[in-house]
Amino acid sequence: MKRAKEEAGTAADAEVVREYLPLGEGAVQGVTFDGKLVWYARDDELVAFDAEAEKVVRRHRIPGARAGTAFDGKHLYQLAGAEIVVVDPADGRILRRLAAPSNGANSGMAWGDGYLWIGQFRESRILKVDAKTGEVVKTLTSDRFVTGVSCVDGMLWHGASGDDKPCELRRLGADGAVQETLRVPVEAIAGVERTREGTFWCGGSKGRLRLVRRKASSS
Repeated sequence: MKRAKEEAGTAADAEVVREYLPLGEGAVQGVTFDGKLVWYARDDELVAFDAEAEKVVRRHRIPGARAGTAFDGKHLYQLAGAEIVVVDPADGRILRRLAAPSNGANSGMAWGDGYLWIGQFRESRILKVDAKTGEVVKTLTSDRFVTGVSCVDGMLWHGASGDDKPCELRRLGADGAVQETLRVPVEAIAGVERTREGTFWCGGSKGRLRLVRRKASSS
């Protein structure tokens, strides 16, 4: 197992571009993005938020849904207690179930190239899991608590929060070494998804959903 080192890689500041409050003050936890809608988990449901229209457009009840939401281009994957459920985003039907690692003690999830990357908060690690079988095939460990996880275009990022240190977004190499760090000026990060444009959707406390980007350097 490779332990991520906080001092490794490049570091920069990030900024909050927009902040939304889609459904009151309930926690915004697992976060993913399907190219148009931001999906997130809260209190036993999956919520689809249209940021352009600034409104919630779908709500699917998924018992046990908290942190850990991912999208494979067609279906949603959601951590739900001791299970991972595969969900039809159109109507919320559960199409498949597989056992979650560590009996459900997980804190984030992303899909990439047939695998699920599953964060474990206090264990400070990320598991690479076969999306068909649920088998853990790789483990990366960190020196920060792991909140949200994102894997877009082969780049693995995770949120770091909840350990009395500044919140960060961290890009990891294949061996788990930290290659890039973005310092985010918020009180908590509870879910992460990077877009192909290089911005990030970040969940947080008190119902906040934020769009974050690298802060432009002053000339």
